[in-house]
Amino acid sequence: MDKQKYFISIGQGEISRIPYQGNDDFVIYATAEEILMLRRKFEGLHEASFDSYKRSHIPFVPYHLDTANDVYDETMAGVYQALYDLGDENTKNHIRTMGILDEE
Repeated sequence: MDKQKYFISIGQGEISRIPYQGNDDFVIYATAEEILMLRRKFEGLHEASFDSYKRSHIPFVPYHLDTANDVYDETMAGVYQALYDLGDENTKNHIRTMGILDEE
């Protein structure tokens, strides 16, 4: 399958073929199957974010003992790994400078 160019906004959880209104935080090239995988990762990120939000209303749980935050962090790392794997050179460089992925 041919890879198409997509524009990604993590904050909005948006994947678009058309650049507009700042949705071009990252640029990737992906097949339809890879986009489906990325959409599922974004859905997982939304769920993990909501679970973390719900847990935040329970006081006195340190961050390092908070399973909801651990799930969110792992899910976010998975999103960035997928973007890195599919990204153009600018996307890869940007994610590298963030230092959030395990070094190969």
